[in-house]
Amino acid sequence: MSKGDTRTRILVSTLTLFNEQGEPNTPTNSIADEAGISPGNLHYHFRRKADLVDALLKEFQADSARVLEPPAPGIAAIEDFWAFLQSLLELLAAYRFLLRDTETLIASYPSVRKALAGFAQALLAMMRLYQEALQQEDTLEVDRASEAHIARVLVIVVLFSERFDDLSGSQAAAADSTAQIARSVLGVLQPYGTVRGKAVIGEMLRHYGG
Repeated sequence: MSKGDTRTRILVSTLTLFNEQGEPNTPTNSIADEAGISPGNLHYHFRRKADLVDALLKEFQADSARVLEPPAPGIAAIEDFWAFLQSLLELLAAYRFLLRDTETLIASYPSVRKALAGFAQALLAMMRLYQEALQQEDTLEVDRASEAHIARVLVIVVLFSERFDDLSGSQAAAADSTAQIARSVLGVLQPYGTVRGKAVIGEMLRHYGG
């Protein structure tokens, strides 16, 4: 989202505060202050907090549709997967509050469950597609019995690593958390790499400090 009209400014401010403080800890008056408007002006554009959440969900779904665009038919280079992974982690960092406050959000806003369920299913399909493509280009070597399991593990790592870090007391800043998730994803794939694949994945791990 780009800062432009008042409505957009409100959504940018809401997303910033939700990511920093969590949705349950962000009153609408704080959003109005962050946006530099009066509470009445905020109410004019968004009558309820639920309207703000729904608007952010629509933004998330639009952004995720671009990130989860299937790879082109044929062979996808490992560099394409790297670009996909980076875009995916940037998306999740931008909407960090959705995965941090998931249970609370779902209890208060049923639309969140539907949006996140659709996202998780699409992400699982993407992980399967990239696995197949990377096997075709001789980067990965995965037996049929393991393909679904690996894809599921990758999705769990991407979606719930930050929650685990929070529970274990090792929560990091957004940038550090993104690098940690990337290292975990690549660490899952590296044992299945071909000789060439292991070398390329090792190079990617070093990029993320692994």
